[in-house]
Amino acid sequence: MIHPHSNETQTRWDRGEFQVQLNQPGNPRPIGFCDGTAADESQLRERAEMEGAESVRIEKKRLKSGRETWTLHGSD
Repeated sequence: MIHPHSNETQTRWDRGEFQVQLNQPGNPRPIGFCDGTAADESQLRERAEMEGAESVRIEKKRLKSGRETWTLHGSD
């Protein structure tokens, strides 16, 4: 499940409750958080298509903590 960025979800990320932080290139604030499941990845792709992107590329980076950041790159 995708959780949009808010003060509450940022605090949950800081506490280690989410496995993945979702980012956009050039935006210092995360767009949301998730657990990194295949269903989460599918949901991200569906949302990107609904917003008009023809495709989305997800760049994954593993952090020292074992958690990940996913940067979403959409193409029109």
